[in-house]
Amino acid sequence: MAKTRSSYVCQHCGYRALKGFGRCPNCGQFNTMIEEVEEIAKPARQNRQPLGSTRSAPQRLAEVSADMGERLYVPIHEFSRVLGGGIVPGSIVLVAGEPGAGKSTMLLQVSHAIAEEVGTVLYVSGEESAAQIKMRADRLNISAQDLFLLTETNLGQILEHVNRVNPTVLIVDSIQTMYADDLESSPGNVSQVRECAGRLQGLAKSSGVCVFLVGHVTKEGSIAGPKVLEHIVDTVLYLEGDPFQAFRLLRSVKNRFGATSEVGVFEMSGTGMVEVPNPSEAFLAERVINAPGSAIAVTMEGTRPLLVELQALTSPTPFGNPRRTPNGVDMNRLLLVSAVLSKRVGLRLHEQDIFVNVVGGIKINEPASDLAMAAAMASSYYDKPLAADLTFIGEIGLSGELRAVGQLGARLNEAAKLGFKRALVPKMRRKVDDVPSGLKLIEVRNIAEALALAVPRE
Repeated sequence: MAKTRSSYVCQHCGYRALKGFGRCPNCGQFNTMIEEVEEIAKPARQNRQPLGSTRSAPQRLAEVSADMGERLYVPIHEFSRVLGGGIVPGSIVLVAGEPGAGKSTMLLQVSHAIAEEVGTVLYVSGEESAAQIKMRADRLNISAQDLFLLTETNLGQILEHVNRVNPTVLIVDSIQTMYADDLESSPGNVSQVRECAGRLQGLAKSSGVCVFLVGHVTKEGSIAGPKVLEHIVDTVLYLEGDPFQAFRLLRSVKNRFGATSEVGVFEMSGTGMVEVPNPSEAFLAERVINAPGSAIAVTMEGTRPLLVELQALTSPTPFGNPRRTPNGVDMNRLLLVSAVLSKRVGLRLHEQDIFVNVVGGIKINEPASDLAMAAAMASSYYDKPLAADLTFIGEIGLSGELRAVGQLGARLNEAAKLGFKRALVPKMRRKVDDVPSGLKLIEVRNIAEALALAVPRE
C-alpha cells in the first residue's frame, strides 16, 4: 500500500511547510497555505538505473550541433517579431495577461494563421466549450481545415489526443485548468500547475511540438502559480493594455531564442487583433499641437524605438500633502524627477498636485523618458507650450545632470521619420555621427539648461 505525506504549500510562491501558517513565511501573503496530500509510490526495482550507469553521455562543446531547425514563421508579423522571428520547434511559450486583455482571441488568430500556412494546430480549452470557441471563430472569420478544437482538462487525455493528431503547434488555454490523474490536488494548485507544465515541457522537447500555454495573473499582476512555471518555459509573453484603450502591447520578458523586452503592438477591433505596423504614428495621431504640458519622448521597447506623448498637469493644492498621480510611468521616476525640478531648477512643486499620463495606454519604464517628463511638468507649471517639432531624449541624475542613453541613432532616425526637426539630448563625450539629415541635435549638460532652451518664460 502506498504511503501518504501531508504538507502545506503556499499557492502564491510554492513554499512548502510541514504545518500550516496564516501568513506564508516566504512571500508574506495571507491565507495561501493549503494542505496537500501526496502518495509516495515506491519505484519499481526494474526501473532503477544500476549504479554508475547513465542515460546520456557527456559531449564536447565543440561537437554539439547548434542547429535547432528552421523557425516556423507566423504570418502575423508583430507576433513573430516578439518571438524573435518565429516559433522555434520544440519550444514552450507562456502567454499571460489580465482577464479580457485578448489572450484567447490572439491565440485563436495565431492558430488560424499557422493552420493555414504552416501545419496542424490542436487548440485545447479548459475554460470554454467548443461552441463558444466556434462563436468567436465565426466573429473572427476563422475556418481553417487543419485547426482542431478539444475541450478537456485531463492532461493524460490531452496527451493521447496529441499522439493521435500529431500537431505542429499545441495551445493549452489555460494551464491553471489542467490536472494530472496521479495527483490528488485540485486544478490550479501549485503542484498541479508545476507537474502539468513539466510534462508538457517534456512533450515539447521530445517530439518537437511547439507548445503555447495561457497563464492567469494574480491581482498584483504576476503570473498565478509557482515561480518555477516561468523557469520551465522558454519564452514568457505579457499581453498588456488599458481596458479602456484600443491598443494592446505583447511584451517579451523572457526569451531564450531572441531579444527580451521586445514589443508587438496590436489594436483591438470587432474582428480581433489588428497589427499596428507604425506604432509611433498611431500613438501621436491625436496629439494636440501647442498644448501646455505635452512633450514627446523617444523610448526603446526591445529593439524598436517608439515615440510617445507624455502629458503632465501641475495644479495648486490647498492641502499640505500634494498628490503625485502617474499613469503609464513608474511612481518612483515621477517622484525623482519632481524632486530634481524642485531642488535644482527651483520649481515650487511642493505646492502642486502633479498628474502624468502616457497617451495610448502604454507603460514606460525606461529612464530615457525622464527629460520629456520634466519638460512636460515644467511646461504645465509655466503654462507655456513646447515647440511642436522638438523631441526629448535623456536620463536625469540626482544632481540635475543629463546622462546619455543607448541606441541614440535608432531613436533619432525614428524621430526624423515622423517629421521632428530638433532633438534635445544629453551632451555626448564624442561626436554623434549617425544624425539623420534634417534633424538638429541640441546637446545640453543639465536639466536647468535643457528647460531654459525648451520652455519659453516670456
